Amino acid sequence: MALNITLLLMTWNEIDGMRAIVPRIDRTGIDQIIVVDGGSNDGTIEWALSNGLEVYVQKTQGFRHAYAEVWPLIRGDTVITFSPDGNSVPEDIPRLIEKYNKGFDLVIASRYLPGAGSDDDDAITSFGNWLFTRIVNILHGGAYTDAMVIFRIFQRELPARLDLFSDRHYSFVERFFRTRISWEPLMSVRAARKRLKVGEIASREPPRIGGERKLRVWKWGAAYLSQFFLQLGED
Repeated sequence: MALNITLLLMTWNEIDGMRAIVPRIDRTGIDQIIVVDGGSNDGTIEWALSNGLEVYVQKTQGFRHAYAEVWPLIRGDTVITFSPDGNSVPEDIPRLIEKYNKGFDLVIASRYLPGAGSDDDDAITSFGNWLFTRIVNILHGGAYTDAMVIFRIFQRELPARLDLFSDRHYSFVERFFRTRISWEPLMSVRAARKRLKVGEIASREPPRIGGERKLRVWKWGAAYLSQFFLQLGED
């Protein structure tokens, strides 16, 4: 059965990346594109609208809130989450879909499989991604090479199936570390714990294009690490 696919482009002041990346997206097989915007003031929203893209501007800050708010607008039965800041390679979208079509519940575009790599990593983020992925595998029975990345494909119903919309998985660590985190690492954890069929493809991470790097290394790292251990007590 043919997939009905929604592509989510997660943006916040990404006008340079949008101009460079969106024209490279092969829309074959993609039925809906939604730009999920965190409140850009650099022309990202206007550019997306002028190019015929559907735009949703989130009301509450944070990636997980953006996902929760936009989910009712998704028409596809399958979702691809994608960063149009240059870090995700649009030419790898067909390969991601092809792998997913082989019966996987979740397929991740891994930066750390042989043949991939990250041009955006520094020493701290490279070690952190390796460490966190290793911890997810040890604690929760995963087999990931990249448990953290945004670029992935999955069934629209998967977040509800994994209880990713529930505040209880995030509220303590977000309050304690005074930050807001996304759901990709938790998706990896809970998919492993549920013994879902997870696959990966090798996908290089180029340098970001323009804009401001939004990574909050220490706060996010501490929050995710704590979340991984707290999940040991979950179903």
